[in-house]
Amino acid sequence: MKTFSKCIASTAILAAAAGTMSTTEALADSFVFAHGANPGNPRYDAANKFAELVSTCSNGAWTVSVAPSSTLGDDAEMLTSAAAGVIQMTANSQGPLAQIVPEVGALGLPFLFSDLPAVWKVLDGPTGDELDKKAQEAGLKIVTFWDNGIRHVTHVSKFVETPEDIKGMKIRTPPDQVTIATFEALGAAPAPLAWSELPTALRSGVFDGQENPLTNIYSAKLHEITPYISLTGHKYESTPVVAGLGWWRGLDDAARDCITSATKEAGAYQRQRSLEDSQKLIDVMTKEGAKFKEVDQEAFKKATASVYDEYEAKLGDFVPKLRGAAAAQ
Repeated sequence: MKTFSKCIASTAILAAAAGTMSTTEALADSFVFAHGANPGNPRYDAANKFAELVSTCSNGAWTVSVAPSSTLGDDAEMLTSAAAGVIQMTANSQGPLAQIVPEVGALGLPFLFSDLPAVWKVLDGPTGDELDKKAQEAGLKIVTFWDNGIRHVTHVSKFVETPEDIKGMKIRTPPDQVTIATFEALGAAPAPLAWSELPTALRSGVFDGQENPLTNIYSAKLHEITPYISLTGHKYESTPVVAGLGWWRGLDDAARDCITSATKEAGAYQRQRSLEDSQKLIDVMTKEGAKFKEVDQEAFKKATASVYDEYEAKLGDFVPKLRGAAAAQ
């Protein structure tokens, strides 16, 4: 068992993983926590808060080396690195994890959740435990779920108030099959693209628009490129905080308790930021030139109903159980 008095990874691995880590830092008891968010995003701030909390609850025995802004690869690469033990933890994304644990993708079924607090109750209960169990079968440990918001569609030149308005739209999506299936059901032309490449692709006209929560839209300044924001609320996405299972199992109980409590406390902060941003950013972005429009959500729900049939066929009774949990909130 690795304790707070023993180094959790070799100096060589940490130095290779973190790149910019100094020799002094590498010699300390340390682990890498990687993510893809940029400054200004709640995920970025929560990761730094997590590092502070681990230092506190370990009485300074451990240092968390935070690697932000996809410096250690995109989300899929970070998951691979965590499973291989190259890095230890990552605040990741729903789509890439769903490529390993397909049930995680079901959290993004269209119009499944009414609001953020309803999602958190589901994720903090038996549903989250079941997803963690499935992740462990694939060599990963889901420590908790942070938030990545309820998503909306932005466009360079128009609102998408009805399904008819979105037909043929070239829309960037994350590498998430549920999102792609949703927009295909709407008659759009979705294509996945790495988050870091999105602003350039939008400016060059590769896409007509994209979909994201308001927090991500604002922190990446996407409202300056695609100022027409339709409040579709079409799906939810989590931020699963994932550890490599081999590393996690090598920790003692005190270490796991410290890391878990720090992850959840930082997550409570991140979730609250996400909720507050979803409420205040409409005014903020309107002042900066963005335009907002409510949509005919019932028409969108009807147009995407087939996605549920598709995923129930793929995932079996997990989908009706998830729908029941969501409806109970």
